Amino acid sequence: METWTIRTDDGEGHLELHTFRPSAEKAPEGAPAAAPEAAPGAAPGHFPEPAGAAPGDAPAAAAGIVLVHGTLVTDALYRSFARSLSRLLGRPVHCYNRRGRAGSSPQPADYSAATEVADLAAVLRQTGSTDVFAHSYGGFVALQAARSVPIRRLVTYDAAVSLAGNLTSRWRPELERSVAAGELDHAWAHLVQGLETAGPVSKLPLGALRMLSILSARTSLGAEMRELLPTAVKEMRAALAADAELDDFAGITMPTLMLTGGWSPDYFAETGRQLAAAVPAIEFAVVPGQLHEGPIRPGNRRLALIAARFLLDGDAVPARLRVRRRLRPAR
Repeated sequence: METWTIRTDDGEGHLELHTFRPSAEKAPEGAPAAAPEAAPGAAPGHFPEPAGAAPGDAPAAAAGIVLVHGTLVTDALYRSFARSLSRLLGRPVHCYNRRGRAGSSPQPADYSAATEVADLAAVLRQTGSTDVFAHSYGGFVALQAARSVPIRRLVTYDAAVSLAGNLTSRWRPELERSVAAGELDHAWAHLVQGLETAGPVSKLPLGALRMLSILSARTSLGAEMRELLPTAVKEMRAALAADAELDDFAGITMPTLMLTGGWSPDYFAETGRQLAAAVPAIEFAVVPGQLHEGPIRPGNRRLALIAARFLLDGDAVPARLRVRRRLRPAR
């Protein structure tokens, strides 16, 4: 894994980025990882910005894939998935931390969907990538970007897109009030119950969810999620502020596959069905047996296989990817 820094186009921030390459062999302990060649004068640790390059300019066989993570997490949880996708495609996969977490800049005061779209565009351009895989809130970012940013192929999983106000009921004002008051266990409980993304746990009473939050805070992942709650408030507000109609996505022309898990909340499937019915470039499918957190479950190779097949469609598909598993038909 290689760690880099991407400068944002607004000149006010930076994004921490991790790259996984298919040919990378395990280096001896203490040995530096192989790095892409920098352009003359480029700052160490920064990707050079290709002059006049756009994602569509690079051959698909060599160009990378950008992975956009969801809310309340960092890119660290996606590394197993990124490695699998890189090996299957034979191409680099770039995971970056969106603003407000890990080594990236804080969310700006005027944070909005436009912030995320500009950041994704910068990552695509500066890494020379052509394709995108995006999860949950990352799927919202990617679909917003697809309306104006050159992308060759796009795969989303449980994209959190607000269509005609369908996510409004998921917003809990108590979440924002609890975060402002520093009552993070209350905030976490309202977030989980409102979004229903934690599977059966989401159905528990608020009191039980608060207790779970207290217990999970003793783990490194639970503590990290609590720290990221303020970013979740801004991200949910950005998604609701970008509420759209089906016609707003009519301009999407790149092949797009919207996936949802068989055990994911139903509203993700409803969004996918509506968009696929309205936009010719969009396909929709349900992956049986998958939860909302499918891409971050270690060893979940099935989603990586499905994404790889779609991203390779039209290219030479390796034999190991030719046997397709049946997906549940979109109704």
